Amino acid sequence: MSALAGFAAAVLLVTGASVAPGPAVGRHPAPGPAADTYSSRLLGKAVPDECFAGIGQPYPAGPPCATGQAKVNQSYVWGMTRVGRQVWFGTGANTHCLTSGSGLADSKPVVYDDYVCEFAESQIAKQHPLVPDALGDVRVPQVWTYDNGVLTNRTPDDPRLRSTLGLRAAGTANGIVLFAGPSLSATLNLFAFDAVTKRYLGSRTLAQYGNARTFLAAAGDLYLGAGIGPDGGLGGAVLRWRGNRLAPFLFDRVATLPAQAADLAYQDGHLYATTWSTLQPTSDAQLAGVWRSPPLPLAGGEWTQVWHTGRYEKDPLTATTYGAGGVAAYGGWLYWGTMHVPLKATKVHQAAYPQPTEEAKNLQVRYTQRAAAIWRGRNLGTPDEQIELLYGEPAFPVYQPATGTWTPVPTGWTPKYGRSGFGNGYNNYTWRMIVAGDRLYVATMDWSYLVHILSSTAPPTDPAGWGGDLWTFPAPDAPAEPVDTRGLGNYLNYGIRTMAADGDDLYLGMANPMNLRTDPADSVPEGGWELIRLERTS
Repeated sequence: MSALAGFAAAVLLVTGASVAPGPAVGRHPAPGPAADTYSSRLLGKAVPDECFAGIGQPYPAGPPCATGQAKVNQSYVWGMTRVGRQVWFGTGANTHCLTSGSGLADSKPVVYDDYVCEFAESQIAKQHPLVPDALGDVRVPQVWTYDNGVLTNRTPDDPRLRSTLGLRAAGTANGIVLFAGPSLSATLNLFAFDAVTKRYLGSRTLAQYGNARTFLAAAGDLYLGAGIGPDGGLGGAVLRWRGNRLAPFLFDRVATLPAQAADLAYQDGHLYATTWSTLQPTSDAQLAGVWRSPPLPLAGGEWTQVWHTGRYEKDPLTATTYGAGGVAAYGGWLYWGTMHVPLKATKVHQAAYPQPTEEAKNLQVRYTQRAAAIWRGRNLGTPDEQIELLYGEPAFPVYQPATGTWTPVPTGWTPKYGRSGFGNGYNNYTWRMIVAGDRLYVATMDWSYLVHILSSTAPPTDPAGWGGDLWTFPAPDAPAEPVDTRGLGNYLNYGIRTMAADGDDLYLGMANPMNLRTDPADSVPEGGWELIRLERTS
């Protein structure tokens, strides 16, 4: 059993433990009738691109596969942007495996009915010594456009793309489409296209940076949030694009932050950046948080941290593992949410406080789990600052090293509308927020289906809760309503990774890493990324 499988089983086995209050793990709300109705349409989906004959085995020819089985490596619509009627997006392949191997240091090869991660046994790792064992499931990411009903693969033949882990961010300005993604060498690779002719303009490596998550067009400029070092774990920056068709890779750094910039938003003449904690944070500034820029146009000046996870999370080790994710300006407020990689906080606690008994180990797993919290604030960084916890926890279990016990400690906040994860403890990521029409939309990752796969010895999760969620705030002073809580028609879509607004409607880029689910004739939906258009019909 892999470390993640044991973790998933322990989460389920101890959800009834008595230390409280904590996240409502596995309790999906009963969605009431939403004020709006929606229709969704699948515009495109990843197709099988490889044949799999067993861990460590050469890949047979195909597909179609005369031997072995078909496999779909392209799993995420990772970066997406809209240019008029065009939607441009970049993919990530086997992203779940890359996260497990690199982010969680769990690189033991595994194969299930739904997916396989080969790590060092992959033919890619065996044939390319520079590919780390933990990233052996990497495949070349792709670039696609959806235009007037036509889906077109525009992936360039560029050696730099072959060293890119995925195209994590996409943006557009002045007729140029830009993609950015981390490389195998912990640098940042960028790629550019002409949005009018769709001609590929080339690529560039920015050696100073190691990651990028979001482009933002604001006040006439295009900005990019970046991280420094492997996976952005050594600090962050905000870059302002000043390029053109002849020189598309010119950027000015307009912020240097103690933690990597994740998502960006614009409100009242200021930029706001959410951040992820550094690898070993030693100050509040290095914790996941929200930062506010000086007034635009930016010409120097310090950014101000207006919120950080230490103001909410009372377990000091767990606080260091948070990320701050989706952020958007809506109704005079800035909304943002938190992100929690499963097992990350548990591993930190296991390293600091090894437990002597199986019962104590299970409690350590249970009480280090957190679900996404949703926040909003206004007048941030001023004497009139107001911050509200909309969905979250009034208290958390906190480990007491002196006694080896867990104690509920109040967070100091009372959630305005409900518990973490919109009441579903498996909603661990606030992946994206976006305003479309007069609504704010919040997209999550829901990892309940992964728990179902991994924990054959534990009670099953509820199939009605499988799949990533999309929620909407219909008004600034109203609670969120569920748009869909089952992966938009495919419960293997464990998250909505990115969104682009088109008036009242949305384009949704889905995350689905179930790379062995490729048989349209069986009773299980198929794996691989999906592009979906969601229309508000009333």
